[in-house]
Formats: sequence, structure tokens, C-alpha cells
Amino acid sequence: VQLQASGGGLVQPGGSLRLSCAASGFALDYYAIGWFRQAPGKEREEVSCIGSTVLNTVYADSVKGRFSISRDDAKNTVYLQMNSLKPEDTAVYYCATVKTGPWCPNDRPLVDALDAWGQGTQVTVSS
Repeated sequence: VQLQASGGGLVQPGGSLRLSCAASGFALDYYAIGWFRQAPGKEREEVSCIGSTVLNTVYADSVKGRFSISRDDAKNTVYLQMNSLKPEDTAVYYCATVKTGPWCPNDRPLVDALDAWGQGTQVTVSS
């Protein structure tokens, strides 16, 4: 199981980025995929999750209305569209499978249900 996040970069406040999470070695379609982030000196923070059915999506309050998660199982990829970015969104972003299988967790925080993740991608929001 390998997940690779990509698409990060440096963007000005108010800008947009689209992150990708590509899977290799397994098919994503059965799995819920979560995004979390970690800034230097801070704990992991949940961002969003999408279940194997696209109707099952979850967003942290801090990103609700600005970020949008989607998946393309034909491409074995999950996306995180990030709009109206703020300096406080600066962090390394990771994608991960979750211990709840095809469903985003609803009985615990996403960060407590993470299963496997790979290398993250740096997002820096600065003028």
C-alpha cells in the first residue's frame, strides 16, 4: 500500500491549489481516504475525508466552504481542491487510508483513525 500526495507549493493568500493523492499497489475504490496536515511544532490536524461513495464526505470546520474533496477511481486518485487559502493553512499535507475501511470515521476524530500514509506535500501560503 502506497499513497503519494502531490501538488503543493507556494501560493499567496486567497489563492488556490489542487492536491492529488495517487495510490499504487492497490485499488483505491474500496477505501475511504482522509487528508490531514501538520505544521511545524503542531499536532496533526484533520482536513477532510471521502468515503468509497462520494456522498460520504467530511470537512474540518476550519476548511469548510473553502476546500473540496473528490475522487476519480478510474485514475486511482483522490483530490483536494483548496480555495481562498489562508496563511494558517500552511503545513505539510498527507493523504491516508483509514481504519474504518470504506467509510469516513464518525465515532472518532479522523486523526485517530488514520491507517497508512506516504510522503506529504508542502503547502505554503504567504505573501
